[in-house]
Amino acid sequence: MKKGFTLIELIMIIVILGILAAVAVPKYFDLQASAKVAAEKGVVGGVRAGIYTYFANNKLYPGTLDSAVLACSAATPCFDTVLQQGGITSDWTKSGLTYTGPAGTVYTYTPATGDFK
Repeated sequence: MKKGFTLIELIMIIVILGILAAVAVPKYFDLQASAKVAAEKGVVGGVRAGIYTYFANNKLYPGTLDSAVLACSAATPCFDTVLQQGGITSDWTKSGLTYTGPAGTVYTYTPATGDFK
């Protein structure tokens, strides 16, 4: 007597694995999007705290949040004026005082009031 799996058993295993993969892949991509949003919210919270710390130290809000022109890079990171750890060097873009985060949310800085919304 030989031991082994029949062709039907092997096909059933492949079908079950295919169903599991079809369920798991969309969840993985949703998880990536959620992680980007959460990371962006963390940066925004840090920037807001940095703005208020700058105000507490200087009695005025910063005119700009950084020296970056269009996008963040190692040479000109976003938010280097208000973040003590040197700013963010990835996936943020800038146009004037308007910033777009990695998840696509747009934030505008108002120097007169210190709002970053």
